[in-house]
Amino acid sequence: MRLYDTARRAVVAFEPGPLVTMYTCGITPYDSTHVGHAATYVLYDVLQRRLRDLGHETQCVRNVTDVDDDMLRKAREVGMPYLELAAAEVARFQSDMRALGMLPAFSEPAASSAIHDILGFIGMVLDRGHAYQAAGAVYFSVASFDRFGQISHLGRAEMLALAAERGGNPDDPAKRDPLDFVLWQPSAPDEPAWDSMWGPGRPGWHIECSALAMRELGPTIDLHGGGSDLIFPHHECEAAQSEAATGDLFVRHWLHAPMVEYQGTKMSKSLGNLVFISELVKEWDPMAVRLAILDHSYREPWSWHDGLLDAATERLERWRDVGEGDGAASLDGVRAALDDDLDLPGAIRAVDEAADTGRGVRRAADLIGVALS
Repeated sequence: MRLYDTARRAVVAFEPGPLVTMYTCGITPYDSTHVGHAATYVLYDVLQRRLRDLGHETQCVRNVTDVDDDMLRKAREVGMPYLELAAAEVARFQSDMRALGMLPAFSEPAASSAIHDILGFIGMVLDRGHAYQAAGAVYFSVASFDRFGQISHLGRAEMLALAAERGGNPDDPAKRDPLDFVLWQPSAPDEPAWDSMWGPGRPGWHIECSALAMRELGPTIDLHGGGSDLIFPHHECEAAQSEAATGDLFVRHWLHAPMVEYQGTKMSKSLGNLVFISELVKEWDPMAVRLAILDHSYREPWSWHDGLLDAATERLERWRDVGEGDGAASLDGVRAALDDDLDLPGAIRAVDEAADTGRGVRRAADLIGVALS
């Protein structure tokens, strides 16, 4: 199998051992699952299916970010306790994942469950000289880590712009460098707070994933992923603090899912153009929804539009009409496409070709997670 590696900026061999450890950044549970979320998790679901087909065991951890700025802001807006809001949205997310036929996560830990681990982790970073205390907070010093930028390969100006756009707060006067990022911060009066040796507060966003990944999978992970919007600052900061703390390589292979637009426009809550999975599966066969998502390369952003479901429904009916059979005729084609940098459209074409000649496609469809019965 060959996969694109974000850090190496090349398609390279992916050759893990018998057990493949994977960490996928999960949801911040303050809103429903939209198509962009689903596209990310479908990608890693198909990857796991092929790895298991090859004889590997996979352990994919998908975290729940139930303590962060966005989560607490939304809880404040709707007047709900943050954990109550998180529980409701996690339940809806899990329902959406089951509808789309996802393999169960090996573990789905919440950030709020890892405070003890996070405190220990921050202590390690401080002890190794990569962090400092200021204004009641603890910050990671990017100047102390010479590999900062190893994943995103961005210049300083680009990093500063993205940090400002994505919650990095480069204007924080307590920072030694605008790119330094928070590991521990004082809580606002209406936010949850935990005691620490640096004062009461709550963890920063990036430290949560490092602590959870290491707690669940160990210091080095075979593959780490999420949406491409997480490359910087989230994954860059994750790698820096993790390797600074342990001295070990954090991730062997970085694989990112593309952004999904809606009819050519960025999906965003402010524009009101989010397409929610829970609404789609009320009107459409969930397997058609999955097929519509699958029929795109993970290497490029793509746009959702309503016509995708019409085409996916027609394809699903055609696959089902040929009868189940054993699907062996298209299975090799699907395997070859998936091993070639997860060529999802190519895998679908292989099933199409078999279905068009009346051959059974059940096993091939199963390999990409499309249930025909």
